[in-house]
Amino acid sequence: MKVSDLLNVNFIISELKGDEKEETINELIDLFKNDNRVIDIERVRTAVLEREKIMSTGVGKGFAIPHGKTNAINDIIAAFGKTKRPIEYQALDNQPVHLVFLLVGKDNLVSTHIKLLSRISRMMNKDEFREKLIDASSADEIINIFRKEEENYFEV
Repeated sequence: MKVSDLLNVNFIISELKGDEKEETINELIDLFKNDNRVIDIERVRTAVLEREKIMSTGVGKGFAIPHGKTNAINDIIAAFGKTKRPIEYQALDNQPVHLVFLLVGKDNLVSTHIKLLSRISRMMNKDEFREKLIDASSADEIINIFRKEEENYFEV
């Protein structure tokens, strides 16, 4: 499974509205309100926000990977959002966030969840990749940037 296989244009926001961490996370989770893979959207929200309380998922270099595991979904779900304006996220490097990748996995798919988080981190650590995402103007452009980046990666 590739990160780009999880994403589609319906789950990409090319300009996030929120200015703060929780607003941004909720904006991405709300994309799944009518998704048949989600059994209970509020349990998904709780899983992600509870994980965030443990330690900020703002990992540095302007990006965050809010994530959680729950059986309130039938399958792994992912969303991506970006903004040119800074989001205060209490990131580990104390810098604002511009790129946010939401990943929610099932409780019994821990290994896949960890592998996907690792891949997202590796991709986002590349300066050129992050710059392309920030400069992208549409969901279609964003998904194509992810696909192009993953051409040289093995399946998860």
